[in-house]
Amino acid sequence: MTTSLIVGLDGTPGGDSAIAHAKRVATLIGPETNIILCYVVEWSPYSFNTPEENAQRAGRRESEIKLARERVLAPAITELEKEGYQVEGRVRHGDAAEILSLLAREVNAELIIVGRKGESVRSRIFGSVTAHLIQEASVPVTVVP
Repeated sequence: MTTSLIVGLDGTPGGDSAIAHAKRVATLIGPETNIILCYVVEWSPYSFNTPEENAQRAGRRESEIKLARERVLAPAITELEKEGYQVEGRVRHGDAAEILSLLAREVNAELIIVGRKGESVRSRIFGSVTAHLIQEASVPVTVVP
C-alpha cells in the first residue's frame, strides 16, 4: 500500500526545508511512499473584470502554471527522482490552505508538510497560509522551520 505525503511549495527556502523533511519521513516509512509536491498559485474566483481583463487573466494563469512547473516543480522532481524517491508534482489555483487540504483528501494522504515563512509577528510564528491550513486540514500538518 502506498503512503502519500503532500508537500506545499512556494518557491522559497521554506519549501526546500519542507522537501528535506519529506525525504526524511519517506525514508522512515519506506519505498512505498509517494511524495506529492504542490505549488498553489493564489487565485481568487471573486474578481469582477471586463471580458478583456478576463482574457488577460486567463493568459496570466497559464503563464503562472508554466513558470511554477519550470522553476519550482521540475527541478525538485528531478532531484528527488535522482535520489530514488517516488514523486509527482501538481500546480493548482486558489487558496493554498484549501487546495492543500483538498489534495490531501483526494489522494488519501497521511501528512501535509509545509515550510514556515511570513512577515508579521503572527505570520513569523505560523504564516497566514499555515495557520489556515492547520485549521482546515483533515490530516496532520507538519510545519518545518
